[in-house]
Amino acid sequence: MFVKPTTEVNQINFLASAKYQNFTEQATKSYKAGEVFPANDATAKGVVFSDVTVDSETGPQPCAVMVEGYVLEARLPEPITEEAKAVLTGIKYR
Repeated sequence: MFVKPTTEVNQINFLASAKYQNFTEQATKSYKAGEVFPANDATAKGVVFSDVTVDSETGPQPCAVMVEGYVLEARLPEPITEEAKAVLTGIKYR
């Protein structure tokens, strides 16, 4: 019988609600869950929903980006700038 080794996932839950809307984007660098995609400025499109790892072997990877929903701002890995908040109108903060 084949038994797959287990792995431990260490992510902080930053969601404040079970209702959210994600879209798929192409990540060209690694992101942690809760970071602003693609940058924490006026170019922001959303909040990365789960960790994505990009390296030289795999190249760009698909990435789930939350564009609407409620987040617990204190649990995000880095504070969202005022520039990004102005653009991310679908994200609500608690």
